[in-house]
Amino acid sequence: MFNFKLRTLYIAAAISAAAAAGAHAANPQVGGAPMYENKNIVENAVNSKDHTTLVAAVKAAGLVDTLQGKGPFTVFAPTNEAFAALPKGTVETLLKPENKAQLTKVLTCHVVAADAMSKTIEKMIKDDKGTHDVKTVGGCILKAKESMGKITLTDEMGGVAHVTIADVKQSNGVIHVIDKVLLPKM
Repeated sequence: MFNFKLRTLYIAAAISAAAAAGAHAANPQVGGAPMYENKNIVENAVNSKDHTTLVAAVKAAGLVDTLQGKGPFTVFAPTNEAFAALPKGTVETLLKPENKAQLTKVLTCHVVAADAMSKTIEKMIKDDKGTHDVKTVGGCILKAKESMGKITLTDEMGGVAHVTIADVKQSNGVIHVIDKVLLPKM
């Protein structure tokens, strides 16, 4: 009887430890919302309170269907704070229908046609001796580096974005949250 109880406690502890380990492997929350691996980039992004500007911009640019597509995509997703740090009036100007092409260019410079988790990016940086050129679907070339254990991206205008939340898995790729809007040469 004693061995049975001890064995039951051991099994319960093992199950609990396995569940806790699985919880650590789950996607991080973004903008206070859970991110689900079985949902696509748009389905998850609309739930993040930190990405309402990005979602509005994706809608205005007509990129919703693309980012709901099969992919795979890696999206470097700027937060609302990143958009707010742009010069006054920039976001409002980009969201106007007559500026759709320019908005699309900015947004597609945040998207790579691959499923690139941070370990993959870090390996490319290392293989390229410290800086890896990342070609986006918008034709921009970003310079990826690693600084103090974090990935940074330098855009074509010299702005540097830091990945603040990496490896948010999606059904059609991965999102890396960044703290700055990446800008193409205009």
